[in-house]
Amino acid sequence: MNAPFALTRQKIRVLDLHRPDEAARVERFVAQEGGSIFHLPGWLDAVEAGTGQKARGIVAEMDGAITGWLPLTEVHSPIFGRMLASSGFAVDGGILAEDDTVAVDLCNAASEFAMRLSCPTIEMRGGPVASNWQVQSDSHCGFVQSLAMDDETQLAAIPRKQRAEVRKSLKNDLTVHVGQGEADLEAHYAVYSQSVRSLGTPVFPRTLFEAVIEQLDADILTVRHRGEAVASVLSLYHDGAVMPYWGGGTHGARALRANDRMYYALMLHARARGCDRFDFGRSKTGSGAFRFKKNWGFEPQPLSYANWTAPGHPVRDADPTSAQHQSRIALWKKLPLPIANRLGPLIARGLG
Repeated sequence: MNAPFALTRQKIRVLDLHRPDEAARVERFVAQEGGSIFHLPGWLDAVEAGTGQKARGIVAEMDGAITGWLPLTEVHSPIFGRMLASSGFAVDGGILAEDDTVAVDLCNAASEFAMRLSCPTIEMRGGPVASNWQVQSDSHCGFVQSLAMDDETQLAAIPRKQRAEVRKSLKNDLTVHVGQGEADLEAHYAVYSQSVRSLGTPVFPRTLFEAVIEQLDADILTVRHRGEAVASVLSLYHDGAVMPYWGGGTHGARALRANDRMYYALMLHARARGCDRFDFGRSKTGSGAFRFKKNWGFEPQPLSYANWTAPGHPVRDADPTSAQHQSRIALWKKLPLPIANRLGPLIARGLG
């Protein structure tokens, strides 16, 4: 579907992301507007390859130049229903636009497009939206901090109590390896799947991690104790920042301070790669992850998310902290890991 929307004097159309020239134009616009890795066509492509959820996108153009970009993933789930997510499986990726008028035009185009696709919900993760969208600014916070110039300064920048935990981790029998190969993916998936099962969350398909490693600037840092992987994180790199995106630890990781070692090692590795910022990602306000990041000295910055729901349809609820999902989460925590790993990807690919 490539026909323009007849909404404004601008040309607004659905983009064919499989055309390299179109994708390259969007990449240049994302760089110009300071967008995130989740705005890149490569992210949408990786999500499609890894989950089967279709990559979409809408552009606004004036005189042949892009003036606005809305990355979208068309998400189908037998449990949570259908939606358009901007951007799919991301914590950012809302509208990039040269001005608010373009942003509103893209919102209107997105709602029309959603109706064409029988998607009654659009989730917008950041960016400006039209005034009739529901906006929430108190549910999640982001955490970003500059990296220090050397290892000792980086350690000294960590608040005293957390710094003591890092020092303990440095004395433990732990090794750190960074890579992008099959062994790295295998170790990461083994650790990550165990970690999210313990939280009551279905694990994403391994193919998603494989696609992100293949198509984007990303790597895996794994901490081992006597040869066994106990903590691992898949990190994204974009515009001078590192973001530890999918990470976790085994049951024994806490006693070993393996997660503390992992994040400190990632800070040093990222600086060696040329990064100047550490983006700790988003966390639910007031959650354990929220407090953990504050303990590292990161100041929370409220994030704004918005959603649109078609008239007559209920608001989509895939929030793991909502009351209606608590019994499911409690049950999932009790599943044997092999069963959780078999069923999890079938559910998780529909979360978006």
